[in-house]
Amino acid sequence: MNFYEEWVELDLNPIISFSSTGKLVYSNQEAQFLLSRIKQKELFDLALKYAPKTYGVETTYIDLSVKNYTFYAVTVKYHDEDEIHMKLYKSAMVKKDSQLSTKNTNITNIFTLVDLAISTKKIKSEARFIKNYDPSIPEFKINASEFIKALNLIYDAFHESDMLTTSVILKIGEYIRINGKKHSIISVEVLSSTKCCIEGFEYKDENASFIVTKDENKIIIDLPLILK
Repeated sequence: MNFYEEWVELDLNPIISFSSTGKLVYSNQEAQFLLSRIKQKELFDLALKYAPKTYGVETTYIDLSVKNYTFYAVTVKYHDEDEIHMKLYKSAMVKKDSQLSTKNTNITNIFTLVDLAISTKKIKSEARFIKNYDPSIPEFKINASEFIKALNLIYDAFHESDMLTTSVILKIGEYIRINGKKHSIISVEVLSSTKCCIEGFEYKDENASFIVTKDENKIIIDLPLILK
């Protein structure tokens, strides 16, 4: 990696390149955190929206809030029909995502932890709990107590739901970079069958080992797949 590639990689603003069909071609470290919260297509559509009308580059000042991000400007560049490049400028008023921590993590079976949380909530809830697990996911490093705490808070946020589906899946084509190393993402998604008010839900931990995102009728925990 040369100087300029490393400079782009370490930029605190998301930098993303797409193919003409919306396929992800490149994303720097900050963009990878963004992509773990926002669908790739949404960002591609954003690039198209603010793209210059002819070949070249254009910067537009905006006031855009997406999940827990706020952006004040976007630069879009393309010089042919094959690729389009976008840089989003984060507002200085927004707290920067803290570096994910691997402290207090141990090799653990994630399905056992999810089952434990569900069993506890079933006692006091009338909701129907559905489980959708990918059995190929191996045991990996998790801060078990922190994970259980977050999952319990999520189930509490959906206390008005009739049915909750908890899926544990491996995200294909996405990863989290920690200390310069890429890790695949295990996603735990709790989806409500009914619309619930989860505006008040918030999870904060300065030493978090995972990312929590809420999106209408679902809340997601993304964990780095660290095997040793």
